[in-house]
Amino acid sequence: MSTRGLEDWMKSEAARRRTKAALVWSIVLTALLYSIPFGQLIGYPLILLSTLVHEAGHGLAAIVVGGNFERFVMFADASGMAYSTGVQPGWPQALVAAGGLVGPALVAGLAFVAARRAGWSRAFLVLMSAVALALLVLVVRNPFGIAFVGIVATLLGWLGLRGSSSTTQIATVFMAVQLSLSVFSRGDYLFMKEAHTGAGTAPSDVSLMANALGGPYWGWGLACGVFSVVVLVGGVWAFWRALSKESPLARTR
Repeated sequence: MSTRGLEDWMKSEAARRRTKAALVWSIVLTALLYSIPFGQLIGYPLILLSTLVHEAGHGLAAIVVGGNFERFVMFADASGMAYSTGVQPGWPQALVAAGGLVGPALVAGLAFVAARRAGWSRAFLVLMSAVALALLVLVVRNPFGIAFVGIVATLLGWLGLRGSSSTTQIATVFMAVQLSLSVFSRGDYLFMKEAHTGAGTAPSDVSLMANALGGPYWGWGLACGVFSVVVLVGGVWAFWRALSKESPLARTR
């Protein structure tokens, strides 16, 4: 985007008002889900979304450290398992374990940044749809996971390509809010020694980090939690900074 285009947007009251409205509506919708009857049932797909991002974080981290993301499965109880091979012992294994814990926060931070502009929101939703589609084709291996990831890829793609500017921004901010909340609503997992999933009981991610690097598992849980909060604060800061009434570029004149 050109400098002139950035200045025009930063000085556009209509654009800032629309962006503020996106955040307000996303918070209102979230509050309703927790207050109306059967709200948690309606919010069930959002819990599944955080599971999807969590497991994808494990797999993508495995690829980053030179391993292979073989497959992952999701279950109706909102648990999941990601399977990777070729990951070396030590810090690579720890990074793969951490990838799922901080993945939702990283995506939420990116979503907050993208939500500052309708065009960026649209690109973000299309990108997330493409990632979900790639996961669906390459690594999702159970019927429940295939159905859910397919729905996510279709919905995000439709919103990104066909949604109005306001709709794309609301959807992006709403996703950011939900993934941000998952860091805290499921924060107890950061301090659990074992994980209980639809595939059975296994060492938790923080236990795997402790086994790979040493130290107490709860210490690594605390470290991942702090990192997630820092990322989220940075994303929210970038979002609100873009809503400032006066353009930073204009102040330099």
